[in-house]
Amino acid sequence: MNKITVDEDVIRKLAKLMAETGLTEIEVSEGEAQIRVVKHATPPAYAAAPVAGPAAAPAATSDEPIVGAVTSPMVGTVYMAPSPGTPNFISVGDTVNAGDTLCIIEAMKVMNPIKAPKAGTVKQILVENAQPVEFGEAMVVIA
Repeated sequence: MNKITVDEDVIRKLAKLMAETGLTEIEVSEGEAQIRVVKHATPPAYAAAPVAGPAAAPAATSDEPIVGAVTSPMVGTVYMAPSPGTPNFISVGDTVNAGDTLCIIEAMKVMNPIKAPKAGTVKQILVENAQPVEFGEAMVVIA
């Protein structure tokens, strides 16, 4: 039987990388050696507060699908504007076309534009600028 040796420094570095990037799982391998680190985060049990205004839709509970929701395709940090001090890409009540940029998600130091999957009106924005987001998390509602 082979004895397993664990390099604690590597695990600590991976855990730090996960904390910095918002990742919940990371796996690395070198030759036959393989390390997988998983962080099980419990999502909040509360619903996102609706954005004030006549165009705001009621918030759904965390177990209900949100009709028209644009979800995050990755884990990262969401940014609502192209750069600090500039106007947000969208606001509640805006009309968007398919392919318009709704926000940016930074993941692993890469800025990923999130595009509108369809044309419509922005009914709700469920995330705040510089907020961490998880894969599949509802960010914007377009109807």
